[in-house]
Amino acid sequence: MARIKIKLALIGANVGNSFSLDIHRFILDKWGYDCEYELISVAVDEFPNAVRRLIGDFDGFNVTIPYKREIMAYLDEIVGDAFEVGSVNTVVCDERKGYNTDGVGFSLALERAGVELLNKRVLVLGAGGAGRSVAKACKDKGAQVWAYRRDREKLKEFCLELGVNECQGLENAEFDIIVNATGVGSKVDLGVSPIGDSAFEKAEWAIELAYNPSETEFLRLAKSKGANTLNGFAMLFFQAYYADCLYLKKTPSKREMDELYKEWIYEIFNH
Repeated sequence: MARIKIKLALIGANVGNSFSLDIHRFILDKWGYDCEYELISVAVDEFPNAVRRLIGDFDGFNVTIPYKREIMAYLDEIVGDAFEVGSVNTVVCDERKGYNTDGVGFSLALERAGVELLNKRVLVLGAGGAGRSVAKACKDKGAQVWAYRRDREKLKEFCLELGVNECQGLENAEFDIIVNATGVGSKVDLGVSPIGDSAFEKAEWAIELAYNPSETEFLRLAKSKGANTLNGFAMLFFQAYYADCLYLKKTPSKREMDELYKEWIYEIFNH
């Protein structure tokens, strides 16, 4: 029997080394689809034409830094979490609808790692699209959430929109969980952390949304202070699984997702 073809992509500023291609192909292959997946890096002035081509020629696409908010202007409807946080990471082209699977991916990754959020003091570093999803996900699980970034005006806007607290400084920080949603420490600025090691004195967990390298300087510093650490590998897979369910109008199954994740981890570490 001929396999059904599906044409997807990831668009962002610098996506050439993203694992998204391998993950989506792996999941869709397991479901019996022949997946064509493009990695599309574009500059800001190229973004409008690239989006028009994607919407016209593709079944769906994922969106990453720095376009998760910009993409909304090109869509007919923003759905669910995407509307609430003002950030889209998944577009279904035939509907021209934008969704966000970052929050559910983050929550499921923490759940799998045994990270409790209820009544925890959580600091989110960074106020971009991923940071917005993380802040909402933590609030939804009953955490007290603070956000921090150097641009005070953008920090104030972020906190007002999401109903979280402003962190004015990191001296004498007393947070149970610190999440790095800045992107600092991956790709071009390896070996750099957005905060110093003193911020981890009271931390139980340090969570990094980046996955390459698997241990960023942020995580290394946290570990040196005795904190548990988690990188963005599981979150990347889980948000991709939920995105693929949206493309195919398929009901997600946590059991299926977990089995696929175990299979994928086994494959990449045993080949």
